[in-house]
Amino acid sequence: MEYRRLGASGLKVPALSFGAGTFGGQGPLFGAWGNTDAHEARRLVDICLDAGITMFDTADVYSSGASEEVLGEAIKGRRDQVIVSTKTSLPMGDGPGDAGSSRSRLITACEDALRRLGTDYIDLFQLHAFDSGTPIEEVLSTLDDLVRAGKVRYLGISNFSGWQAMKSLASAERYGHPRYVAHQVYYSLIGRDYEWELMPLGLDQGLGALVWSPLGWGRLTGKVRRGQLLPANSRLHHTADYGPPVEDEHLYRVVDALDEIAQETGKSIPQIAINWLLERPTVSSVIIGARDENQLRQNLGAVGWTLTPDQMAKLDAASGKTAPYPYFPYQRQEGFARLNPPAVAPPPAA
Repeated sequence: MEYRRLGASGLKVPALSFGAGTFGGQGPLFGAWGNTDAHEARRLVDICLDAGITMFDTADVYSSGASEEVLGEAIKGRRDQVIVSTKTSLPMGDGPGDAGSSRSRLITACEDALRRLGTDYIDLFQLHAFDSGTPIEEVLSTLDDLVRAGKVRYLGISNFSGWQAMKSLASAERYGHPRYVAHQVYYSLIGRDYEWELMPLGLDQGLGALVWSPLGWGRLTGKVRRGQLLPANSRLHHTADYGPPVEDEHLYRVVDALDEIAQETGKSIPQIAINWLLERPTVSSVIIGARDENQLRQNLGAVGWTLTPDQMAKLDAASGKTAPYPYFPYQRQEGFARLNPPAVAPPPAA
């Protein structure tokens, strides 16, 4: 397993990390993802550690805390071997203090996560969403207190826009609070919006990307194909409306390119899709999930090899789309590009 620095921090994380969203599955969304119990989870953790996957990502909102509880049971007795990442800010109830990033909410959420995980510190504590109702200074000073108390070691964000991330980083620098080092983002061959603003921001500010849903919300498994009905056992029947949208023709164009490369390499479509992400700038770790041992071992096959430049270019061309304003002039017009050359090569327009 390759290990990479998490953004501009000293923390080294594996190129692949494990997402525990399938642990303890409850409710219409997380129940459809999976319902791995503590015994099964421990076996999955065993396989991960054998393969060099040391980081495990969860959140308080995953199955109303059950994911953290199952993960805590699965890592019991080997806390020093793992990196625990969890998230908070999304609603955990209907009460006025059950959501957001206020001082009260963050302190309570951290204490609850520590209890459920059975640990006395969290390696990476992330805000699951931006809270526009709480002053950024209050958020950052509270996180600073949690770091100074030894309950949290590194800080991150998830699903922030560019201005939300930059305003937070600027405030942290102004007041001497710890900076965010990670941004957990949606990024896949059928969802490349991350590249237009958040990737250049990550390069400039030292935010390492932790990629969620690298298979496009389960659409890049090889089971969703042009001219075929969605398989009866696909979780997309129950979860599609919760996840990022994609146009059918765009999806099929990407799958066609993946099919060609699968024939050339002997690798599976999911393995190729994940491997492509590992070659992208700012990506510190790609979060993989698995309902069972077989699925996990399949995903582990995404590392240890590389796509050729021609294969990368084929996937770039198939998945590229015209950028939204104000980015498309920098993609299309020479004058804009000369004034502000992109930090990374933009995807080609479809």
